Amino acid sequence: MPLVPLKPVLDAARAHGYAQGAFNVNAVCQAKAAIEVHEMFRSPVILQGADLANAFMGGRADFANGTVEDKIRGAKNIGAAVRRFAEESPVPVVLHLDHGHDLESVKAAIDGGYTSVMIDGSSLPFEENKELTREVVLYAHARGVSVEGELGVLAGVEDDVSSLTSTYTDPLAAIEFIRDTKVDALAISYGTMHGPSKGKGVKLRREIPTAIRECLLHAGIECALVSHGSSTVPQYLVEEINGLGGDVQGAYGIPMPELLAAIPCGINKINVDTDIRLAVTRNLRELFKLRPELADSKSAGPIHDLLAANPAQVDPRAFLPPIYPTVMYGEVPDEDVAAVVAAIEAGVKEAVGTLVVEFGSVGRSPLVERVGLDEMAARYAKAGL
Repeated sequence: MPLVPLKPVLDAARAHGYAQGAFNVNAVCQAKAAIEVHEMFRSPVILQGADLANAFMGGRADFANGTVEDKIRGAKNIGAAVRRFAEESPVPVVLHLDHGHDLESVKAAIDGGYTSVMIDGSSLPFEENKELTREVVLYAHARGVSVEGELGVLAGVEDDVSSLTSTYTDPLAAIEFIRDTKVDALAISYGTMHGPSKGKGVKLRREIPTAIRECLLHAGIECALVSHGSSTVPQYLVEEINGLGGDVQGAYGIPMPELLAAIPCGINKINVDTDIRLAVTRNLRELFKLRPELADSKSAGPIHDLLAANPAQVDPRAFLPPIYPTVMYGEVPDEDVAAVVAAIEAGVKEAVGTLVVEFGSVGRSPLVERVGLDEMAARYAKAGL
């Protein structure tokens, strides 16, 4: 079926009291694997491409310096792949821009086929954040595309999003922000952190989503709440990576019981990236250990060399530029690259499948209304959104 916007997927999650995992992907094979594991569990799908992930998918290995042109090219690459897989899928699929920073990034994503976008103005003063977010909402809703905003600052580092400290979301400010911008979803700061090093024993401030949800109900406003920086960082993956020549230190995630307890407090969408990175990196290291001859492969060998040179790195984007046609277009030139792709896909399925079950979206696909972008645009217009 065609890609769907984010709103109907999160409407179902709000109505039925579960959370929808949202998973970051950085290669065609990762998108394929993520959709397949959701199909196995009959779960709706939210795939996320971060702003810099679009630059990487556009062929920019130094994606932190990606240009708008790189992002446009990358958005089209990932958009084309996800559309192809979604059309053959029985479950609804959303392609969502994660951490867009300006209108140009949003336009690049929408032009590439994204059906939902996040605009992150959280580092701006409150009124400037509202103004930027409302500008994006007006542009996106006219095209049937859902919008997620952000209020409050998460500590940690993810791509070009970084902060040393957290600023928790003020529930009353959140209501004003949602009312004035008309966003479909709001990412809040309540104790989660970006990146793999969140600290041991994180405790989430569940009273924050609880208060926002109660205020929304009182005001008669609909909006989903989003938990960013929510990777669980399974310790078995860290230990296995280190046992295979890696050197990952101080990596701890959000405890699963904390995340699960946040769902009935109003969290509807949970963003995960690091767990996937860890599972894929473990699998790549394991592949070359089990098949040492691949280190001498003309196609796959350079990946081995990058793994060996970067023991502390867990972001697969650091290792995959030698097979860029595979990353961007899904091309598999030989059996050696096919083995690499199989390892990547298995890692994605391991990390994503676990969380689909934990977050409660198994079997929820039939609950999602299948709404196309044209119909959603008409609904937004009729509602004055």
